[in-house]
Amino acid sequence: METIVSIGNQGFDRLREEGSFYIDKTYFIKEWWESRDVITLITRPRRFGKTLNMNMLYCFFSNQYAGRDDLFENLSIWKEEKYKKLQGTYPTVFLSFAGIKADNLEDAKSQIKLQIAGLYEQNRYLLETNLLSDNEKNMYQSMTMTMTMSDVECCAAINQMCLYLSRYYKKNVIVLLDEYDTPMQEAYTHGYWNEFTAFIRNLFNSTFKTNQYLERGIMTGITRVSKKSVFSDLNNLNVVTTTSDEYSTCFGFTQEEVTSALELFGCMDQLEEVQKWYDGFTFGSSRDIYNPWSITNYLDKKRFSPYWAATSSNGLINRLIQSASAEVKMYMEDLLKDKEIIVNFDEQIVFDQLDSNKDAIWSLLVASGYLKVEKVEYHGILRKPWYHLRITNLETYGIFSDMFLGWFDSSASNYNAFVDALLQGDLKAMNAYMNDVALTTFSNFDTGTHPSGKTQPERFYHGFVLGLLVELRESYDIRSNRESGYGRYDVMLIPKNHKKTAYVLEFKVLDTDEEESLEDTVHAALYQIEEKKYDTELLSLGIERNNIRHYGFAFQGKKVLIG
Repeated sequence: METIVSIGNQGFDRLREEGSFYIDKTYFIKEWWESRDVITLITRPRRFGKTLNMNMLYCFFSNQYAGRDDLFENLSIWKEEKYKKLQGTYPTVFLSFAGIKADNLEDAKSQIKLQIAGLYEQNRYLLETNLLSDNEKNMYQSMTMTMTMSDVECCAAINQMCLYLSRYYKKNVIVLLDEYDTPMQEAYTHGYWNEFTAFIRNLFNSTFKTNQYLERGIMTGITRVSKKSVFSDLNNLNVVTTTSDEYSTCFGFTQEEVTSALELFGCMDQLEEVQKWYDGFTFGSSRDIYNPWSITNYLDKKRFSPYWAATSSNGLINRLIQSASAEVKMYMEDLLKDKEIIVNFDEQIVFDQLDSNKDAIWSLLVASGYLKVEKVEYHGILRKPWYHLRITNLETYGIFSDMFLGWFDSSASNYNAFVDALLQGDLKAMNAYMNDVALTTFSNFDTGTHPSGKTQPERFYHGFVLGLLVELRESYDIRSNRESGYGRYDVMLIPKNHKKTAYVLEFKVLDTDEEESLEDTVHAALYQIEEKKYDTELLSLGIERNNIRHYGFAFQGKKVLIG
């Protein structure tokens, strides 16, 4: 019988009932249960099987699935008798915040209240028992009406449901919360972070801290939101991030699993290309973890494509990199050249520090899966972690490429046309196009904590270089801020064919103490190229002097003059 790939099916029971393609991750059940951790938070990038694994846990533990041996037969968890006896024996609450996406506080809270109301409707049979007092029944009914549910009632609702379920089943309750951080990212993006965290902190405290009817709890998400923000009262929380060894192979596909899948679908001849596109994720000490969304789509369609990249707009990361310091953009340049960078950061995401803490972006990029941790070194008496990072794989390289080119992709910006004019030596067209580019992009590159006319061109030209790296990577080696001769040039385009034209670009801001006009600034930039002998590097490569072009870029506000 042919195995069918069911794309986007996150229901464990449906996958098993239909006999669809499934890679056995049931050992996760055993690993989690035997950890004996009361509350576990696991972070993984999007589309890495978090929801499917949570649904699997629900199907295994929930007494709503009692007697469903058929779902687990022939899987690893079913080899042990004690787990056969454990299946379907716990009252279990399963909620997902994946769909909580709102541009304002009230809508976000309303969407969570809808989740709560759904939970109470799901367990309405409790009202038919004599275990609830009349007052409790009235309270129960009120929890199904989102329009009148207060914030206080909402925050206490899961705790209260655990009380009712525990009373009915005479057993404490397992609570599963999937994608816990989705509404928090939305709150940060749309400017209601402070108000929302106060609400969500109360909800989490009531559900996971003061809940005496809780057996175990597990949360999943993309980011490790700082404990200070939402988990300040949770001292019983075990946090498992992408750098932790716990559950390192439970999310995503291992090399062995991918090899078996490729054999099953007759695609072993494409193993090397599959590795290039979708391999490269590292969780703890486990290497060669594959993106499951991309693998399943590839098995289904037999075509290489950025499947994972197409599932998100990457809006937050895009904004943070675009407005980041020149230092961050220089690191991004190195990453695009397949180089390793070494940075120090806190794995906790402090959302209200993302704009002010230059290192916070790395934590978000690692958590999101765009960068992989090659290794971690601990330095100093305080054992500060220094992370060795690279772009994860070809698919994530494509995400960055699209992102950087998108900075110049508005209708008013003519970035591609500028690049063409540069290569053709059309100075008039270069000036026309670059002024359009600068006008539309300067404000985006200069939205950091301390924007200024002085730093604006620096932010701009490093963003400009990132665009060049993507646009011209096939035919040029693009370098920036490197030593050559007696100084550091701004940008250099080195043709891979050394018989073609090379370019040296110098950026300068008009200094009114020394220059009267943009023309003077252009001359100063060109003079610097000559004086500092920036051509030295190019000449050493065998490029003829008459095949080297110099361009000076002069900035005054959003005005640019190239000469």
